[in-house]
Amino acid sequence: MSGLMPTYAPAPVRFVSGSGAHLVDEQGRDYLDFISGIAVTSLGHAHPAVAEALCTQARTLLHVSNLYGNALAEEVAALIDRLIGDGSPAGGKVFFANSGAEANECAIKLARRFGGPGRHGVVSAYGSFHGRTLATLHATGQPAKHEPFAPLPPGFTHVALGDIDALARAADPTRVAAVLLEVIQGEGGVLPAPPGFLAEVRALCDERGLLLAIDEIQTGLGRTGRWFAFQEAGILPDIVTIAKALGNGVPVGACWARAEVAQAFRPGDHGSTFGGQPLAMAAARATLETMVALDAPRLAAAAGERLAAGLARIAGVRAVRGAGLLLGAVLAEGLDARAAVAAALELGLLVNCPVPGVIRLAPPLIVSPDECDLALDILATALERVGAPQASRP
Repeated sequence: MSGLMPTYAPAPVRFVSGSGAHLVDEQGRDYLDFISGIAVTSLGHAHPAVAEALCTQARTLLHVSNLYGNALAEEVAALIDRLIGDGSPAGGKVFFANSGAEANECAIKLARRFGGPGRHGVVSAYGSFHGRTLATLHATGQPAKHEPFAPLPPGFTHVALGDIDALARAADPTRVAAVLLEVIQGEGGVLPAPPGFLAEVRALCDERGLLLAIDEIQTGLGRTGRWFAFQEAGILPDIVTIAKALGNGVPVGACWARAEVAQAFRPGDHGSTFGGQPLAMAAARATLETMVALDAPRLAAAAGERLAAGLARIAGVRAVRGAGLLLGAVLAEGLDARAAVAAALELGLLVNCPVPGVIRLAPPLIVSPDECDLALDILATALERVGAPQASRP
């Protein structure tokens, strides 16, 4: 019997090693990984630059308290700031945490500190996912996830993604500090915000003196074909949260904020024992430097175009949404996405089903054309097994 708490369904397979876009299970069977630990291993498994950085740092200095200086954290903060500015310094400050939920907790606390007494509200979107701590759970726009843990911290309101009128009604500047949104709702079924919506939200926040926080935990660091998905909308948020791909598998998160917003925090307002510690920062620095050298957004855009075109030709797929290498295959009515995901696993392909009727694909950004074609072939077979009509392979 497992000693683990039952927070996940029983695992159908256990992996023991990985390389690039491939994983190997206990029986030595190879699988093509097109979920990347949910958009985490963007450079692929066991990337040599990250592995070497970890080994070197582990032999040098594993941890010191944030009571003392850490040059690595300063370097990584500067790298993040340049990527936020799409190659030029954006002039912001960074707080390092251990996960996406912690990065969003920082964003929420910073927004409340900036807003001041009485202005503690946060407006987010239905279908969103921002974490599983009590505050980030309430920011998450999925009421079914709230019910077992009520009462949740007050101050959170949800509106439909893309409904600027509903957002305007909810964003009362006398009580609301910030709007928190995803550009593409990964856990909501790879659902993008409508074109023009983010620019409207930016204008509304500017008009009312509210902060705009963008959750880039799943979309950030090249995955959508830009360094950050908000860049496609031509806006600059006040706060950006990052995690997942930042350490290529090493737990690390970050909250970036414009300098004048970041100044709302005072010593003692927030902290993290492990946030920004040397081992995590060594992984993050190696990951970001490698991504820059490879031009990760370009890789994601090219591979994503190939993958999206192939998905659209598969029988049983009625729509493809997302950007770059964060894609959702929307299945035809009557096809069971969870059954298709299980069939794909049996055939050696890892994908997942974030919401009924949608299969999510998020392969490493270094995925090859041949690996994309193989994944498409496997997925077509998996869909045939669950009832899609037979068709020529993409």
